[in-house]
Amino acid sequence: VAKGNHTMVTQFILLGLTSEPKLQTPLFIIFLMIYLITLMGNLGLITLMKTDRRLHTPMYFFLCNLSVVDLCYSSVFSPKLLIGFLVEKKTVSYSACFAQHFFFLLFVTTEVLLLAVMAYDRYAAVCNPLLYTISMPKRVCIQLVAGSYAGGILNSLIQTCCLLPLPFCGPNVINHYFCDTNPLLKLTCSDDHLNELLLVTFNGTISMSVLLIIIISYVYILFAILRIRSAEGRHKAFSTCASHLLTVTLFYVPAGLSHMQPGSKYSLEMEKVTAVFYTLIVPMLNPLIYSLRNKEVKDALRKATANNIFASC
Repeated sequence: VAKGNHTMVTQFILLGLTSEPKLQTPLFIIFLMIYLITLMGNLGLITLMKTDRRLHTPMYFFLCNLSVVDLCYSSVFSPKLLIGFLVEKKTVSYSACFAQHFFFLLFVTTEVLLLAVMAYDRYAAVCNPLLYTISMPKRVCIQLVAGSYAGGILNSLIQTCCLLPLPFCGPNVINHYFCDTNPLLKLTCSDDHLNELLLVTFNGTISMSVLLIIIISYVYILFAILRIRSAEGRHKAFSTCASHLLTVTLFYVPAGLSHMQPGSKYSLEMEKVTAVFYTLIVPMLNPLIYSLRNKEVKDALRKATANNIFASC
């Protein structure tokens, strides 16, 4: 489509993770396994938390929603990435690219906000255990989750709407495996400094706000744990937070490295490496972290397995 003296882009070419032909099949197998484990792990965790009444608590309600987000989040990237390993022409239409960009921002923002909500939940459970059921009723839990999704939609709408009016008049090659903001900004044929500033402002504000909430929550939790006299009590209190802390670290560090820096100063090759970790690896690891390190989940899994074996006899 022509506009002025420029030919406007109607599709983009995704370079993917690598252009090396010999690596396409091995990488396809590896990332297919990662995606299948992600699907089975998160679906299994969601089913377990829905069917076992012992897991009908605020913590597992938030964890269930985290699994839903991880499931959707991984599905935004994995199918297109897997197809890219099998075909020579790795194209994506203009509308499909921006749809992927929208859902990517929606789910990444929602996940970040859910991590903050889960930190507040652990604060309420450890610091005020006697008032926990009063301070975290079902209505409040639903409102916190709904607020996380609303924040994800709002951030995604703002950033995507800022990109849509920009002219893309070539080249149309995206040095990434999905339509991320920084690579798209590099392809615009207009001054992108204002959008780059908006990107840094929005992502920086959300990331730093969430980080501040998590840090404050865990400072209070640490002081509360130190006041517990018995070693067993301290261990039990800390173990309820360990899985969440590990999840925050695994997600937050690579995601922060990838999206808190201006596109003009950032290495896209480095961004691809960090993006693989927080878009594909972390959604696979989260169910394993919460199932292997959590006694209640392990007990529920043993019970479900025993019931299935008994039912099949």
